[in-house]
Parts: sequence; C-alpha cells; structure tokens
Amino acid sequence: MTDAARSADWDNAIARARAHSPFLCGTLDKWPELQELLAEGQGEEALAWAQSFADGDEEVGARLRHERVTLAAALAVGDLAGAFPVGRVMQELSDCADRSLDTAINAAIRRRVPDAEPAGLIGIALGKHGAGELNYSSDIDPILLYDPQSLPKRERDEPAEAAQRYAREVVRLLSDNTAEGFVFRVDLRLRPASEISPLAISVNGALTHYESSALTWERAAFIRARAASGDIAAGQEFLDAIRPFVWRRSLDFGAIEEIGRLTGKIRTTHKGPSQPMPGFNVKQGRGGIREVEFFAQTYQLIHGGRDPSLRSRNTRKALDALAAAALITRDDAAAMGAAYDRLRTIEHRLQMVNDRQTHTLPEGEALENVAALGGYPGAQALLEDLQELTGTVADRFDRLIDVDDTSPTPVHLGDALTRNLGQLGFEQPEAMAERVRSWSDGHIRALKSPAALSAFEAILPALLEALAEAPDPHRALLRWEAFLTKASSAINLFRLLEARPGLFEQLINILTLADPLAEELGRHPERLDALIDRSALDLPGSVSDLIKEMAKVEATGDYERILDRLRFVTGERRFALGVQLIEAAHDPLEIAAGLSRLAEAGLSVAAEAATREFAKVHGRIADSELIILGLGRLGGGALTHASDLDIVYVFTGTYDQQSDGERPLGATMYYNRLAQRISAALSVPTAHGALYEVDTRLRPQGAQGPLAVSMDSFARYQAEDAWTWEHMALTRARAMTGPPGLRQGLRDSVLKILRMPRDAEKLRDDVLSMRSDMAQHKQPKGALDAKLMRGGLVDLEFLVHFLQLRDGAALNPNLREAIDELVRVGLVGPELLSAHDLLTRLLVASRLFAPDLAEPSPAIMQAMCKACMCGSREELLHSYDDARQSVAHAWKNIFQTVLEI
Repeated sequence: MTDAARSADWDNAIARARAHSPFLCGTLDKWPELQELLAEGQGEEALAWAQSFADGDEEVGARLRHERVTLAAALAVGDLAGAFPVGRVMQELSDCADRSLDTAINAAIRRRVPDAEPAGLIGIALGKHGAGELNYSSDIDPILLYDPQSLPKRERDEPAEAAQRYAREVVRLLSDNTAEGFVFRVDLRLRPASEISPLAISVNGALTHYESSALTWERAAFIRARAASGDIAAGQEFLDAIRPFVWRRSLDFGAIEEIGRLTGKIRTTHKGPSQPMPGFNVKQGRGGIREVEFFAQTYQLIHGGRDPSLRSRNTRKALDALAAAALITRDDAAAMGAAYDRLRTIEHRLQMVNDRQTHTLPEGEALENVAALGGYPGAQALLEDLQELTGTVADRFDRLIDVDDTSPTPVHLGDALTRNLGQLGFEQPEAMAERVRSWSDGHIRALKSPAALSAFEAILPALLEALAEAPDPHRALLRWEAFLTKASSAINLFRLLEARPGLFEQLINILTLADPLAEELGRHPERLDALIDRSALDLPGSVSDLIKEMAKVEATGDYERILDRLRFVTGERRFALGVQLIEAAHDPLEIAAGLSRLAEAGLSVAAEAATREFAKVHGRIADSELIILGLGRLGGGALTHASDLDIVYVFTGTYDQQSDGERPLGATMYYNRLAQRISAALSVPTAHGALYEVDTRLRPQGAQGPLAVSMDSFARYQAEDAWTWEHMALTRARAMTGPPGLRQGLRDSVLKILRMPRDAEKLRDDVLSMRSDMAQHKQPKGALDAKLMRGGLVDLEFLVHFLQLRDGAALNPNLREAIDELVRVGLVGPELLSAHDLLTRLLVASRLFAPDLAEPSPAIMQAMCKACMCGSREELLHSYDDARQSVAHAWKNIFQTVLEI
C-alpha cells in the first residue's frame, strides 16, 4: 500500500461522493460490493474488482459498460480520498479505453467471422486518450485503420466494405446509451478528410494523406498518437512510417505560424467569461487546460524533430523534457505542470457530479456543490484557486503567442527605406535602397511567392540593422544578396529569423566571414535550423554516438534514404562546426578532431549500408571482411573543412573464395566492386548534396593497382615493393571499419612494416629528395598556406615521419601525439609541439576564413586571429613566423641542412 493510500480519508470521500454526486451515489448503491471495498480502504482491490467485469459471462456491451462505470466510481472515490493522484486516475481511465476499444474491435470482427483471429483493424488513439490523460467523462477520438491484406472477412466481402461494417459495430458497442449507460462516446472526426471519407481508412490511404495533403493541426494531433487497440503491431508500423511527417527535422515555421493561429483562436472564439466565475470553461478559457497542452505541443512541434527526448505524449513529461532541454525554464515547467494537474482535478470534480462531459463552472448552489465535492470550504475558495491557476498558465501562454512589442518597426519598400538606410549609416542610401527594392521585383526565386515576400518584409528591419552593424556593411549587404540569389527557397529561414532574432548576428558572420559556409547556406538554407538547438556549439560526440545519429530507425531499410540521412547529418554537423570556428567556441584542434570523428562515423555507416545492399545480389564471403584504412589527416584524426578522405581498402581471406549470393563473385572481384560501391556512397551527390571527395591513390601500386587488395598482398607489397613515401604515408594509417580483432591484426602488420631496419642515410636522402620535388611542383597558394610554406606542416610531417621510420619510435597516427612522444624520448624539442598547434590551428581556420590562403580583409583577419587564440593580426603573424622558425631549426638539427623560409 502506498503512503497516499495509507493516509487516505476513505470515509470522508464516500460521504462527499454520496452528498454531492448523484452519479457516484447511484453507482455505490447499485454495486454494494464496490462500496464495501472502498469503505475498507481497499482501493487497489476495488479497481481489480471493476476490471474483472471484462472477463465476465455477460454480453460484451454490458460487460464493457459495467467495467467503465464501476472503474470510474472506484477511481473517483480514491481520487476524493487522496489515494489516487490525478496522473494515476487519467492513466487508469485511458487503459480502460484501450481495453474497451480492443474488445469492441475483436467482437465486431468475430461477430462477422466467428473463427477468425482478429487482425488487420487498428485503433490509433489521439488526444488525451493517446497521451494517457483521459478524464472521467471524456470522448475518445481514435482513427480506425485497416490492412486489406490481413483483415478477416467473409469471402464475398470486399476489404473496404468489411472494414466499414466493423467500424460501425465498434461505434455502436461503445457509444450506444443503453439501460446500462454507455462505455465511451466515440468521435471519428479526426480521421483524414472526415467529411467525405469512410469510418475506417486503409493504411495506404492514410499514409498517402499524411505524406501529401495533411494540415498542420493533424501534425499536432499526432504528437500524442499511440497504437492503442486492435492490431497494435501494425499500428506501430503505421506510426513509424509517418514519423517524418509529425517530427520534421527541418523547422517548419509556416506550420508553427499555423499553430499560433490555432492557439490564438482559443481566445478569440471562446464565448464564455475570460476569468473564473460561473460560466468559465476550465478547458477552453483563458489560462485553461488547453493552453497548457498547446504551450507544450508548440515547443514540441518546433524542436521535437531534432530532439527525440521531447516527443513525450504526456503533458507533464513533455514540460519536464522541454525544461531539461533548456527550451523553457524549470520554473515554468514546474508551474505549468502543477497548474495542469490542479486544473485537471477541478475538471474531474465537475464531471463526477453527473458523469457528464462538462468543463464549465455552474451557477449558484450547483457551484457550491462542486466546491464541496472537491473539498473546498465554499465556491469562493474554488474560484480563488482557479484565479491563481489560470493566471499562472495565461501569463506564460501570453508570452508564447503574443507579438513582441520591442520588435523593429516594419520598413516598407518606399521612400522610408532610403531614410532608414541613411539613419543606419549606409553610404549612398539612395543606391542601397534601390538595390534592396530590386530584391522583390521577381528575379529572385526565393522571393517570388506572396508568402515569401510577406515573411521577408517581416524580417527586413532587423536584417538591415544587423547588416549595418557588420564590420563592412556594404560587403555584408552584397553577401546577403548573393546568398538570397542562390537560395531556391528561404521562407522557413525568414520565419526562423523572425522567431529567433538573435540568429541575425550569426547569419551575418557566416555570410561575411566564411565564404565556404555562405555557399553551403545558399545551397541548404535549412542548415541554420541547427543553430537554435542548445547543442549548436557543442562538439560532436563519440564515433559510436554519431553512427547512431546517422542510422536512426526512420532512415533504415532504404539504401537511398540512408545515404540521404548520412549527408543530412554530416552536412548539418560540419556546418555547425564551422559556426563554432567563427564563434571561437572551441580550439581549432578540437574542431579538427570533431570533423575527423564525423568522417569516421560517416565512413562506417556508408560502408555498412553499401555492404548490406551489395549482399542482396552478390551475398557475402564466409570468414572474410573488408577493412577500410584511413591515412593522411583522416588517419591522424585531424580533418579540416576542405579535407578529402585518403583511404585504402583491404580484405581478409584468400583470393580463391567466392560469395554465396544469387550472382556469386570471386573474392577479388567481389571486394573491388564493393569498394567502388562504398566510394560512390561517400562521394556521389544526392538531393542532400555531396559528402566527401575520396582519394584511394595511396593503395598499393597507386592508381594502377586494384582498388581493394588482400591483407597478405598489402603486407607483402609494403614489405617488398613500397617506396619510402608510401611508408611515410603508412605512419598515419588507422583502421576505420571492421571487427576489433581484424583491425588490430592490420595495425600489427603496419607496425611490423614501419619497424623494419632501414639505412638512415638512404632514408634521409629519400626524404629530402621527395620534399625538394614537392616544393618545385606544389607551390604555396598564399602567405597563409600553413601546409606548404617552408617551415610549415608538410616540413614538420616529413621530419616527424623520418624520425618515426629511422628509430621505429612514436608510431602514433596522430601527428600531435607522435610529436609529444618524440619530445619525451628526447628526439625533438618541445617547441615543435607548440609549432604544430599553431600551424594546425591556422590550417583549420584558413580553410574557412581564407580559402585562397591570401591574407583576408581586416574584419576576417580579426575573426581568424580570435579562432587561432591570438589577440591581434600582429600576434598571429608573429606566432606563425616563430612556428616556422622552430620547424626550420629542427630541420637543420635533424637533416644537417638549412631550410630556407
């Protein structure tokens, strides 16, 4: 027994029920066994007794009615006694509705096909029923779906005809008001196109509707949808299929605008009093139950597509999740949640009186009666409690739907625009105004629709203010214009900016400081969506976490959808990492590591999906695996935004094996074709763009050799035929895919090769010759080319790889960690670690801020300095020079030759 049950006042609850509720009084009189259990404080036993009617011998309709009425009475008395909290009451009533609907579905089918195993008819619960929040006298609003293939029917019946017959019988069994009352009133008007559609809809018909022509309110309704009764497994499959319709990862502020209209309509269309008094509606009135529900659901619609933790059907749990995600304050969640529970309790008291679906406060003695039933000293105390509760809710709901009075004054595209631009400090405001007006003349695709123009004009004042505050307002305006011209659609972006004006500064920074990000945003305006999440400035998680994110349930099963999702997640994450670099939120070294984890996860997901798809036709090769070896910056775990992926494909097993599919292939052909498929999965553009450029030229025999080689062949080539530069590349090798044991086996093979005895002089001559050839054929692209400038990263890598191969030391694919190990064993000085860090930071930052590697404008240079953790241009350039000098000094000490910088 719970603490609440022990402290419950059952005698007082029964007395109040008999004195103030004709429904409860009549039910207790009719069922003395129930009153006896309740009088003895046996609340749980009373619930079990009520539920036992479901297994009785009576006609199904009578059994359902007896269970519902006795269960409602037991819950009501337990509620009044304080034994059953409101959440428990709502869940028990919802469970009863599930059982009743399920029983009615089964009875309807078996009445027509007695020997059938009920299947193929689905009850999807919506609203309070779906959320597990039914009240005492609630309707239920299910959607009835059927599967024509599995629905039992007589031989001569068409599936659609049989489904309608069953649906009518379900409604009759539950809703007819007989001498025993009713079970639940059934309202089927939430089904697709209810004015013209049949009572039961085929699953495929419903899918077509929700994917093509559903309205915003239907999305909101499905936030709380649940496969409740009938063929529950089929119902869950249906809900899984429409999940992308309900939970959209790309923010749809057009839909949110519609939700705003719906919520506002609550206030404007409700005819009753706006304050608690006789006639006030505790559900629809200002600060009532529906406003709490819409408050939570609006945030869920905006953010739930991106954060699955927000997808709770239950209102209290949804509020708590929103607070945990920092989308609302914990105080607001607690206040709205507590108010919701109290409002639902008062709603229950109103309905307990006569078992009627009412939400309106009565007048006079009737209101005093409700107050007494609820334990209030009088009606005035009830009204005062309601006044406080609704005020709590209304204040917060007002902030959600009201227009911010501090928003910029609208700017019309007339003469006022010129004055406004002049006041903002733009040079040549007349010419600038004419340019801004030209955006709306129809030549820009993203501004052709009236809705887009309206949304754009709404953000124009704030946009112009943000442009004016940029370091170079004229350039910022031109970059915005270029972005707008390239964008195919931007209406959601406009609405996002209107809803989150704080994003304007980030947007202007992206457009004016980082050309690669600006171009990406022009191709995919939805990339800005990610910046509203609290995690926008967080580094990516582990590789395993990223793999889970890239391969979520809704994307699995279809190869093209998996590739699209892979590109979507990768593109969004790379964009966010770029913004983190602009904001100087993290050390560029951490950004580089994050980009590498992202690529490793993407490589793993692409390889797994391609292998699975390839195996459908060609099968698999027993006891054989493909391992993908990452080299270069990928193997070293430090990518930039411009990096391609250097990979080598190696397979285990022997050449003479064959796959077991419908079209078997020998091992060499099998893995070479599979490698082609994986490379295409990574590099071929889809609707969500390209992913990575893949470079496989570091494989044995380079471009002349096969794409995939056996592990034995790989080891033999590296030991007998490889050039020095190939062993230098092998120092950065790291297995990206494959079982852990096989990865370690390949790593052991690589280490064995790297530790082979070498002629130090020949190695030195090879390294210097290769670097000289590279210097002649690959000139630095600009002054900030931290990679190719003498004393830069290439020189640093060459001398580190020389020491690794000469001494078999510090054989770590991560260049920074390798240098650290070389410092510890005394082969290089600690200044090389500082040089590595500065050069790598500059390399990572320059790929976004200065892709041509020439010194950029002062504003961009300032942002790059901040990203590189330097206070000024002079400090950055001085540190850059110091780093190159350190590399040159080490070069002279190790190679006994001067490095001209």
